[in-house]
Amino acid sequence: MTLTESGSDLGRGDPAPPFELPGADGETYSPESFEDAEALLVVFTCNHCPYAQAKVDLLNDVAAEYDEVAVVGINPNDAAAYPEDSFEEMRKRVEGGRVRYDAYLRDETQEVARAYGAVCTPDPFLFAREDGSFVLAYHGRLDDAPNPNDEPTRYYIRDCIEAVLAGDPVEHDDLPSRGCSIKWK
Repeated sequence: MTLTESGSDLGRGDPAPPFELPGADGETYSPESFEDAEALLVVFTCNHCPYAQAKVDLLNDVAAEYDEVAVVGINPNDAAAYPEDSFEEMRKRVEGGRVRYDAYLRDETQEVARAYGAVCTPDPFLFAREDGSFVLAYHGRLDDAPNPNDEPTRYYIRDCIEAVLAGDPVEHDDLPSRGCSIKWK
């Protein structure tokens, strides 16, 4: 495990890059699949990284707490090198109830991760709905816990979601996400 900090070229106000990816629930998803949501939280994540594992409960909670927000996990990791990140293992986590996001998707080609500029897991992108499209409102850390075993004292993502749902600008700076590097092919 190597700690990596994100640094995407997407800026606030940029549209969500398109995708069409298979979900661990057997469905196929795109940003349009969540057209009824007021916000879209896309988190590049995986099964094996301790940083990503430490945020599963928070993401499950956010998905349960905010009906207006679609929480979508995308796993881009090389499953040949990291079998725990395979599509089958993703299915087991969804079927077993460990992952309860709105969707947990597989980016086998890693093209979506590259389009977003994701570099680590977890790497969250919060999009607000504006004029029928999702535009970036925040890209950064979910909370202030610097390490997987640290207890957060502040949840940036909740503050950002609250601002988006209220129609206010997000006041948090886009702090680089922290986590394991994406395992590129």
